[in-house]
Amino acid sequence: MLQPRLTLRSLQNSCRCLSSITARAYSSTLLQKPDGPAEPEKETPSFAFAPPPMRDKEGLGMRSYTPRTPGLRHLRRPINDHLWKGRPVHKLTFPKRGHGKGGRNSTGRVTVRHRGGGHKRRIRTVDFERKEPGPHTVERIEHDPNRNAHIALIKSKKTGKLSYIIAAEGMRAGDVVESYRAGIPDELWQSMGGTVDPGVLAARTAWRGNCLPLHMIPVGSLIYNIGLKPGKGGQLCRAAGTFATITLKATEELPEEIQQAESVSSEEGDAKLLTLQERHKLKQLADHVTIRLASGEVRLIHKDCCATIGVASNAYFKYRSLGKAGRSRWLNIRPTVRGLAMNAKDHPHGGGRGKSKGNVHPKSPWGKPAKSGYKTRPKHRVNKAVVIPRVRNQGKRRRGYN
Repeated sequence: MLQPRLTLRSLQNSCRCLSSITARAYSSTLLQKPDGPAEPEKETPSFAFAPPPMRDKEGLGMRSYTPRTPGLRHLRRPINDHLWKGRPVHKLTFPKRGHGKGGRNSTGRVTVRHRGGGHKRRIRTVDFERKEPGPHTVERIEHDPNRNAHIALIKSKKTGKLSYIIAAEGMRAGDVVESYRAGIPDELWQSMGGTVDPGVLAARTAWRGNCLPLHMIPVGSLIYNIGLKPGKGGQLCRAAGTFATITLKATEELPEEIQQAESVSSEEGDAKLLTLQERHKLKQLADHVTIRLASGEVRLIHKDCCATIGVASNAYFKYRSLGKAGRSRWLNIRPTVRGLAMNAKDHPHGGGRGKSKGNVHPKSPWGKPAKSGYKTRPKHRVNKAVVIPRVRNQGKRRRGYN
């Protein structure tokens, strides 16, 4: 029989931040009421029920299992009890068939190694563009076997049309999301008095799961599913737990300043205030928004491109552990054979008497250097949209191939 004293003691140890002293069964002090009128209590913020500033295994959002079998001993999965247990909407899916499931292209040759087998699955058609305006209700959050982020089934309140979108972290069934790519609705325009206040507009539109143009999102917001070209859908930050931060956005007065400077320079003739390079930079800043990716890369994106407020769902996916090799085979992943274990005709590291690859630098099966800082990007094709490139090799310098 479980004693109540033990349960109370374990509860106090686990919630030590809630009680600073041990509980007594008798009264230690007597509180007397004051003679004067009672003063109204002041409402002060209390942090007594705040969790302790620490993260243990239980607070990480991962689920482990009792090792009744060897495959459960190291199994770790994110806790996603809110996901839909049934099947997807059939009309929004299509089957994945043919030799493409085994990593082959249209000619039948292997283009992606270590693919094959796995459970049969249907491809979910996800709406990355979000061009349909109006409020949409989140019907449910589903698991997509073709991506590591969760997807949300949304339904339009006006037309009743169903579609899939990438769910944001914290999005649940019953939430209302909206896309503002077509512009500001008339109802919202009239509620603001016919004038656009950036602060009021951001407070009413920049909510989790809403899709907006980049020029409508305030600086410092976390965004995902970011487009690279105006009119197209999202292409960046679509994986689980990924996001970007808006770091710089042009003010409304910048285009007027550029026009004034050009008019003054044209009137003065030879005495030009702005050079061509300075004009180009100012126009680029006026037409683009600067964002910082999780890799540290800072790049420019056109202000009319779309983005979704929030962080991509299933953020704890990177902490998962499959636990056994069979689960990789269920996921259509075949084993990776080391080149050292192959024959000499199959890999540059193969062959020989023993487990030595010889005096050979690490290479791919086709003879290209696999390490030593071998650069594969062409020097004459530099991405001009990148302001600060991402740090490679933790900022350490590599000597070797150029």
